[in-house]
Amino acid sequence: MSMSLQSARGKRGRRGAISEINMTPLVDVMLVLLIVFMVTAPLLTSGVPIDLPQTNAPEMKVEGTKPLTISVTPEGQVYLGEDEVSLETLLSSVAAAAGDAGTQQRLYIRGDATADYGLIMQVMGDLSRAGYARIGLITQQREP
Repeated sequence: MSMSLQSARGKRGRRGAISEINMTPLVDVMLVLLIVFMVTAPLLTSGVPIDLPQTNAPEMKVEGTKPLTISVTPEGQVYLGEDEVSLETLLSSVAAAAGDAGTQQRLYIRGDATADYGLIMQVMGDLSRAGYARIGLITQQREP
């Protein structure tokens, strides 16, 4: 009996540890992450439903910090990100959200195609008067 135990141990000792990586769990995890990111990516855009105007302008390259998004709806409501703000509190809300970047913070204005143009320009003018120079208007690319 002791002879058979020694020979079994001897075989195990000669084989050694398996040094290969089992790829099946890795591939499973990567596929699950891919699906999760594909589902959540469209949800990461600004949550205020707006029908953006269409244009032929090329897409801009974004550098540096994440820009703040200000949305103007057809009903005249103004949103900073997904939070509704009034025109009176817009500048203080933007200043608080900008933090250390201050007036160098990049701001994007999303105005609905049917929204009051005067209101969109009022928001843009107020931000410009407050010292924000990096303001952009977001549009949707026109399909050919």
